[in-house]
Amino acid sequence: MRKVNVWVCAATLLCSIIMGACTKESVGVKIEEDASQFVTLTDVVPDAILEIRYYGTYNFVGTRIDGYEEPTALLTKQAADSLKAVSDDVSKQGYRLKIYDAYRPQKGVDHFVRWAENIPDTLMKRYFYPDLDKSVLFEQEYIYEKSGHTRGSTVDLTLFDMTTEKELDMGGTFDWFGPESHPDFCGNPETGEYTGDNSKSPAGRSITEEQFRHRMILRQAMLRHGFKALDSEWWHFTLKEEPFPNTYFTFPVKAIKQ
Repeated sequence: MRKVNVWVCAATLLCSIIMGACTKESVGVKIEEDASQFVTLTDVVPDAILEIRYYGTYNFVGTRIDGYEEPTALLTKQAADSLKAVSDDVSKQGYRLKIYDAYRPQKGVDHFVRWAENIPDTLMKRYFYPDLDKSVLFEQEYIYEKSGHTRGSTVDLTLFDMTTEKELDMGGTFDWFGPESHPDFCGNPETGEYTGDNSKSPAGRSITEEQFRHRMILRQAMLRHGFKALDSEWWHFTLKEEPFPNTYFTFPVKAIKQ
């Protein structure tokens, strides 16, 4: 293992909770408490609808997550400005953005790790991971010791249909642990073509052509305005030119006073 500074190894945020040793990713990572380069998302995107899942109890853990002190969303100024462009784009199509999560403090990520290590706690299994044994969450990379959210330019979101006054049907819930959440499930996200191929689903689940098209509306709008997608979650996007690619922030989620 590469030698690192003593203070780095001592930091809980940068140490491997599972293995009890510093990870390779710890080298060069900066921990930061300063929130001065962040904004409250709704100050920049006032049309955004917030449903901050980790402030409440309807999430895969089943309780409020550490570090979420208010049901609000924070992002770096750059990410918020780009998301405003997305909001303006989709509003012309009859939609509004609905935000599930944005900046996530490291203590929230640590909470996820502790929960994942507690194998008997399966309170929310039937809602978010019915096809998985909880013991595989690290192995299959559903839970990480660090998250792009903690760098402040990643957002989890969906679309709200202004005509029906409901969330757009994406064919699956936010934070579903399984291949059904992958952007390429039942289609090709690069071409937008629906194939109906559900062979990766362990339970034979599927999504319709309309549901796949809805996912593509969100994806294409995000890509048009400077975000990049994740290959395992249709709702997850990170600003390509994120301002803090190696910085993990620790301040809590609460409204930032301008």
